[in-house]
Amino acid sequence: MTQDNKPTETKEENRKPQDNTGVMMTGHIKISDPETGEVIVDKRNAIHYENMSQALANSLANKTTGFVHEIALGNGGTSVDPTGIITYLTPNSTGTNATLYNQTYYKVVDDNSATNKDTTRNKMEVRHTAGNKYTDIVVTCTLDYGEPTGQAAFDNTTDFNGDYVFDELGLKSWEGTENGSTNKLLTHVIFHPVQKSLNRLIQIDYTLRIQSLTTFTETSSTALSTSNTVSGTTSGGNTGY
Repeated sequence: MTQDNKPTETKEENRKPQDNTGVMMTGHIKISDPETGEVIVDKRNAIHYENMSQALANSLANKTTGFVHEIALGNGGTSVDPTGIITYLTPNSTGTNATLYNQTYYKVVDDNSATNKDTTRNKMEVRHTAGNKYTDIVVTCTLDYGEPTGQAAFDNTTDFNGDYVFDELGLKSWEGTENGSTNKLLTHVIFHPVQKSLNRLIQIDYTLRIQSLTTFTETSSTALSTSNTVSGTTSGGNTGY
């Protein structure tokens, strides 16, 4: 065999995986009165990406922490001057110890939790359609007529600093204790003040969309809805309002 006819040896190079995919998360809330059908708030929220990355990793690794457990509500997200002008604060989406500005109430939405006494109206659903590159977690939270304890009789307050005049809320992860100080804020949204009173029922529909970016195309700037009608979303700003 001549030198020219010798077979050449090839050595496979150690290459990094050519994985150019990514994951985007977006959230949207709708606050409504299910008795009257009135939609009170309809907007997108901010994602706390650091806390969310830990939550996803712990959930995927089956570490018994990180999953969504409760919705926290508060009254510290806005200020209203005497003329009625509302000033909105920036959602808290950085720092592992981020919290609501002033949490005044919370509700367990994990329907696997023993402390959830009404799993038909406080629950989480995973919605996916085969072929789509996104999956929605739809969180439902209902504040019944009699809750919270100590609320006003009618929704006609002029005191926007009341404990149950909500203007911020967020999803929080389970880190070992219900409403615990170590439970991590995963999302935060600030909105105009909404009073919870004895004469009204309030339902929060919170859609958290997890989307693969492998074939991502921007198709709509419309906010997500709980009806799963949006096939694409924009990355948008992380302002939450």
